[in-house]
Amino acid sequence: MKRRHKKKIPLVSYLFILPALILNLMFFVFPFLQSLLMSFYDWPVLGEKTFVFLDNYIKLFQDAQFWNSLLFTMKYAVFVTPCLFILAFILALLINGAFKGVNLFRSLYFAPVVISMTCCSMVWLWIYNDLYGVLNYLLQTLGIIQDPILWMNSAKTSLPAVIFMVTWKMSGFSMLIILAAFQSVDEQIYEAASVDGANKVKQFFRITLPIIKPHAALALILSVIGSVLAFEQFLIMTKGGPAQDTTTIVHYIYNTSFKYFKMGYGSAMTMILLLVLGVLSYFENKVLQDPTK
Repeated sequence: MKRRHKKKIPLVSYLFILPALILNLMFFVFPFLQSLLMSFYDWPVLGEKTFVFLDNYIKLFQDAQFWNSLLFTMKYAVFVTPCLFILAFILALLINGAFKGVNLFRSLYFAPVVISMTCCSMVWLWIYNDLYGVLNYLLQTLGIIQDPILWMNSAKTSLPAVIFMVTWKMSGFSMLIILAAFQSVDEQIYEAASVDGANKVKQFFRITLPIIKPHAALALILSVIGSVLAFEQFLIMTKGGPAQDTTTIVHYIYNTSFKYFKMGYGSAMTMILLLVLGVLSYFENKVLQDPTK
């Protein structure tokens, strides 16, 4: 019996992955290890750092504001993720085809994605303004409201307002992923199903959905991660108020680390956030993975 020899990979092949490896080490691995190390210290910006071991983590679990921020972030993610996915799915269905002007519509739907979150937040903050905002003007003109709404003065109105803005901005990204999934389905499969008597509805639920499920899972996971890491939109539009009711976990970490200069405590919160993201991604992947594999 002949022994199988493993094929040797030429050394030059590793040179192609070297730039990506260096970038990952510089911007992901090293910062992660540095943050992990800092989480065990009382690490001021100036002065001597002190090793405190797990004191930062013990303090964190007793920090009410940390849990309020985490709870608000999860609440935001629960509401914004379905809005993003449903709108993206509908848009992908509408532009999945060859008709006149389809490329224009695809560009229009994707255009907000390339605008920075900071710019979008500032524009929509102007739209929501109670004195000269376009939204209040339209609602008053149509007779829907009598007095201008102070959109950013209450968590009950500011959260839906931010969700609407983020859905408008980011749905094009998920739309692109789902559209690519739609277009990856071979037309011959639909033709064979038609011959067997399957109508459009059956084709959609029994062919299209099972095939695009991994892509849909990717879009959902990216949406959830992006929602949990929400920062700029709340920093600019609500400033975490009123009374820190709209402070996200990343916003709280930012304030702790760079406003109050508690770098060690901020790093400990970052490690917990990373753990939360890992758990969410794991369970999402488990729920959405193909059961036949």
